[in-house]
Amino acid sequence: MTLIKTTYNRRSFLKVSTAAGGGLVLGFNWLAACTTNNKELKAMPEEWFDFNAFLKIGDNGIVTIYSPNPEIGQNVKTAMPMIVAEDLDTNWEDVIVEQAGLDTDKYRRQVAGGSQSIRQGWESLRMAGATARQMLLAAAAKEWAVPMKELSTDKGVIIHTSGKTAGYGEFASKAAALEVPEEVELKDSKVFKIIGQPTLNVDGEDIVNGKPIYGSDIDTEGMLIAMIIHPPAFGMQPKSVNGEAAKAMPGIVDIFTISTLPEDIEESRIDPSGFTNLAVIVGATTWQVMQAKQAVEIEWERVEPVESTKGHVEKMTQMLTKPTDKPLRKDGNPEKAFKNASKVLERTYSAPVMAHNAMEPLNFFANVKDDIAELRGPIQTPESLRTSVSRVLGIDQKNISIDIMRAGGGFGRRLYGHFGVEAAVISNKVKAPVKLIYKREDDMTQGTYRPAYKATYRASIDENDNLSGFHIRGVGFRTTAAYANRFPAGTLDNFLSESHRMDSNITTGAWRAPRSHFVAGVEAAFLDELAEELGKDPIDFSLELFDRAINNPVGDNNDYDPARYAGVIKLIREKAKWDEERPGIYRGFGAYYCHNSYAAEIVDIKLVDDRPVIDKVWCAVDCGIVINPEGAKNQLEGGIVDGIGHAMYSAMTFTDGVPDQNNFDSYRMMRNMEAPFDIETFFVENNIAPTGLGEPGLPPASGALANALYKATGRRYYNQPFSMRRRELGVRIRRI
Repeated sequence: MTLIKTTYNRRSFLKVSTAAGGGLVLGFNWLAACTTNNKELKAMPEEWFDFNAFLKIGDNGIVTIYSPNPEIGQNVKTAMPMIVAEDLDTNWEDVIVEQAGLDTDKYRRQVAGGSQSIRQGWESLRMAGATARQMLLAAAAKEWAVPMKELSTDKGVIIHTSGKTAGYGEFASKAAALEVPEEVELKDSKVFKIIGQPTLNVDGEDIVNGKPIYGSDIDTEGMLIAMIIHPPAFGMQPKSVNGEAAKAMPGIVDIFTISTLPEDIEESRIDPSGFTNLAVIVGATTWQVMQAKQAVEIEWERVEPVESTKGHVEKMTQMLTKPTDKPLRKDGNPEKAFKNASKVLERTYSAPVMAHNAMEPLNFFANVKDDIAELRGPIQTPESLRTSVSRVLGIDQKNISIDIMRAGGGFGRRLYGHFGVEAAVISNKVKAPVKLIYKREDDMTQGTYRPAYKATYRASIDENDNLSGFHIRGVGFRTTAAYANRFPAGTLDNFLSESHRMDSNITTGAWRAPRSHFVAGVEAAFLDELAEELGKDPIDFSLELFDRAINNPVGDNNDYDPARYAGVIKLIREKAKWDEERPGIYRGFGAYYCHNSYAAEIVDIKLVDDRPVIDKVWCAVDCGIVINPEGAKNQLEGGIVDGIGHAMYSAMTFTDGVPDQNNFDSYRMMRNMEAPFDIETFFVENNIAPTGLGEPGLPPASGALANALYKATGRRYYNQPFSMRRRELGVRIRRI
């Protein structure tokens, strides 16, 4: 077992109190993301009531954990309680987890983003369980007048060497009166009983049965429905609004304009919105408001220059021809390497703006009364939302409560809380509880898109057919399109990475595995073509580079572990039998490191009637200890399908600032019949603390797909979406 000090940040860390029913209650400021809603297998004590951010052990042994972090489909509501339950050594069937609201006095990092929940909560969650367990043991030792060393636990039962036993519930009240121990023992991973076991989603039954657990399900007494009308084009705002005809329609309460960014307030980084001046329709029902929305007459005025996709492409292309003033990284003398090269391989890649398109469109509930605001809904960054509402409405943050609802998808879109601010401003205006609902068209055309990217990759080859230099130059749509210290940095003597940013009034934001989703695909595609140019197998070529990084790395700022990186590639090579001939199967390989985890993937394509069909995807990941193999597998499968589908089909384009796509009839998403027939996942087994998993499975997919398509069609694919060349590609929709 591992000893760990509980005195680390102990004051803000651990509080002990007794629930009305006499239970052990541990509250922890560091519990940054545990949640679960298990079905009750025991009757709950009647005197129990909800304590925000506390671990409760009732007098019947039931354990409740209130989880601060948002659940957006990444399965933390199952995985994180498993961590607590493991070191508590309780019975998983006796665990219930409920979602906590925003409380920055008790929690830190109440955020769903960056694949960080498990990684950052690992030690503190274990400490929570282990501390409760040790206090229960101390209470039992005192009651039974025996040394603690003679006691052990198993699935919520305290066991004495004599054979005497008692459930946790019998000592919960007495344990509450004891001092918090200075240090506790954490379990050795070799004796884990809960961690590492496939466990079903604790909300699964509620989801299947349609229980009201999402923001869209909110329905309270006296609640009105609100919808917005934002300008048709970026760079425009409403000049005048005529809502008289709409006001006369059944159920309509009011029509007005709002500003979510007063002139004396600067827009915060976390709340970008292309449209801060909006028309609003408020009414009794969703259908009535939707009908009235069509009857509102608005005159728009242009306040900023318009932008179009054609102009974006031209500007990005021009920027790629120019060196940056300060490179992201420069090793050796890449200019000399290219000047003296026998051959230079140069390729340019691009990816378009894309919408997030979560299954559940944006929505939020607000009830603002004088100087008090009650907010409720699906949000990835509740603390930032509270700050923004406070700034816009002038309400003290201590008077703003936020209940976090399960989200029907986030993918980075719900990091930006402008829709919550809009709901609060509307409620404040009408002096009533309001649920703001975005139609799919509102959601897709409002902005905060995945940025567009373009990058040129160059490699210099000397007279001996050796790789002598590597140069990356990228441009991102309001972001960068390259990294400084990621592979292949550290593997070459001569390396140069540069990146430009292109400004725009079309708002962009994080999209699952930000920037990595583009860089990984481009890197895999270029390395595959480079390996072919050098006459090498692409996996052999990658492993050669990693050997250099392992044995004689260039620089000391490389942000990846080359041995772990190479390890996950070797694992996928073995499991997919890469070196064996597979007649009729065309294979592509890609690997990437992001969010502290390593992923390698192989895509298998077969031709049916001369058209490529994705037969199987193989995926190997090193993310440290896997908490819940069931949830981990689901995360990887979802990321792979997400990465392949968007690389194949998705794109947002703009004409004079107007989005050309506003729903799924014009914005192409992957169909069920186009998804891989099979996905097989493998995990590197080690005792390293767990790292990110919500995002790392997505980035390698597009590159592995592009390389497989090349093997199948003989054509390289440099520009996403690949289906833009559909007549050549002819991807089959129906599976054979």
